[in-house]
Amino acid sequence: MAVEVGQRAPDFALKDQHGVLVRLSGLRGRTVMLVFYPFSFSPVCHGELTAIRDELAGCLPPDVQVLAVSVDSMFCQRAWADQEGFSFPLLSDFWPHGEVARAYGVFDEDRGLALRGTFIIDRDGVVRWKVVNPIGTAREIDEYRKALAEL
Repeated sequence: MAVEVGQRAPDFALKDQHGVLVRLSGLRGRTVMLVFYPFSFSPVCHGELTAIRDELAGCLPPDVQVLAVSVDSMFCQRAWADQEGFSFPLLSDFWPHGEVARAYGVFDEDRGLALRGTFIIDRDGVVRWKVVNPIGTAREIDEYRKALAEL
């Protein structure tokens, strides 16, 4: 079942590319931009995350946290983050495979991957904006800016 705007965001605890456990509820009091993507090292995902790195992350207020999530292993996330210079957490939804993506309604059961879903979660843990794009369609950075500005 998909998470909708106005609902409380499902809590989760996933390891980032350094093996550090990140718990959504531990970020209460901050705005979270939760970005699900299919796979590290894939072309569209590369374009999206480098755009977040180059055009968005450095301009965000300090109370906004970007979290990127895929079903790749923590080790794959680390290799990709090191190669690309991603400083925001890349979270591994590897095992149980896709459990967090499934909780947000953005897991493709047939292909075993996360869809391109983004959820902006307010300081109280409520989803205030979301977008889900087809696998081959990148999300627009300007949409993120507009949604974050409205909070």
